[in-house]
Formats: sequence, C-alpha cells, structure tokens
Amino acid sequence: MRDEIEQYRKARVQPFGVNPAGVESHRQYAEKFRFPFPLLVDEGRSIAKAYGAVKLGGVAVQRSVVLVGQDGRVRFAQPGAPGPDESLAGL
Repeated sequence: MRDEIEQYRKARVQPFGVNPAGVESHRQYAEKFRFPFPLLVDEGRSIAKAYGAVKLGGVAVQRSVVLVGQDGRVRFAQPGAPGPDESLAGL
C-alpha cells in the first residue's frame, strides 16, 4: 500500500496498518519503511479476529486487505496483498 498510496488517496481511502506488535516496534518499522499512513497496535489481536485475519489458532496474524466504507460496512476483504486495482474495484 505504501507504494500505491496515491491511488488510495484518489479513491478517498485512508489506509491503516494493523499489527499486534507494540508501539515502539511500530514506530521503528514506520520510520524504516516510511509508511505514509498510521500503524495501529492490535495487542490482543481483537481487530485481526474481527476481520478473520488470524491463523494457527489465533497465534499468528495473516496479512490481509480490508476496506471499510464510511458507513462501517466491509466493502472488500481478501487475505494477502491485493493491489489497488483489485481492492478498489468494489468501491
């Protein structure tokens, strides 16, 4: 998403990264990879569980792209790293 941020912005989509790592880990990761969007801490994996992105019995988180509309409804959800052409098509 970092490299395609302009496509998401043009579609008026605000990306967030969500990960169970701690705040300091997120800060270092965001600085290292220069993410142009916020990273959210999901320490208890509650966000990952809510969006079906846990695996190995909840021990690990599966990378996924989920787009939620302003009305709170999920508009797109897919495991992996689909690009903006695929993920934004359903908006």
